[in-house]
Amino acid sequence: MTQLSERERALLEFAARHRLVLDEHAQALLGISPRQAASLLRGLADARMLAREPPQLRGRLPCYRATAAGLRAIGSRLPPPRFSLSFYEHDIGLAWLHLAARVGKFGPARTILSEREMRSYDAARERVGLPFGVRLGGPSADGWERLHYPDLLLELQTGHRVALELELTGKGRARRERILGGYAAEPRIDAVVYLAENPSVRRSLRATAASLGISSCVHVHKCVWGESMRGRDRGMPAARTAGRELELAVAR
Repeated sequence: MTQLSERERALLEFAARHRLVLDEHAQALLGISPRQAASLLRGLADARMLAREPPQLRGRLPCYRATAAGLRAIGSRLPPPRFSLSFYEHDIGLAWLHLAARVGKFGPARTILSEREMRSYDAARERVGLPFGVRLGGPSADGWERLHYPDLLLELQTGHRVALELELTGKGRARRERILGGYAAEPRIDAVVYLAENPSVRRSLRATAASLGISSCVHVHKCVWGESMRGRDRGMPAARTAGRELELAVAR
């Protein structure tokens, strides 16, 4: 197995869990300077452990994704992530959310699972126990059980599980009701936190949660992102959530 430095391994492990990584993510993850982050990412790209994805839209910063070689180097069984321009902002936002969860913005977490990790575990033949995916009822178009995956799943120090959802765009009413109904019927998840910038998206989520009678466990908050999520700034975005409110709710 390739000999990696502590920083290289930590960065590759983070990249494995997400689809895209920016220089700014590396800075926040490792507590290093912009120059050190850029050098570290370039070195891993030169070693073909990361692939550099050039921005295809003006104003977007270049990003990196883990390659098969990089995943092998850390012993990860996750598949190589695919780059999708359509999900650029969402994928970058999820990495920021993970970093925010690491420093306790959603309560003290002992485990953080990304969507990629949950999907990979559920797809494994040797899986033991129930899937991480939230059952939505009925088969999908391809005949498989219909499941929904949160963007991140946190297990707090208290043992409670919290699902995090980053909502950059609104979903249709039927789909929104189906997902929230799935969460309502899932006893293994104690609370769901939706983070959305758009006021109409927040209103729709709150209205649907109220109509299903699950407002007590669905928390909808304004998420204020720095422009770094869109590639035009350098500051780590602040996900503003009512942490104390969440801790009280899941402890009931």
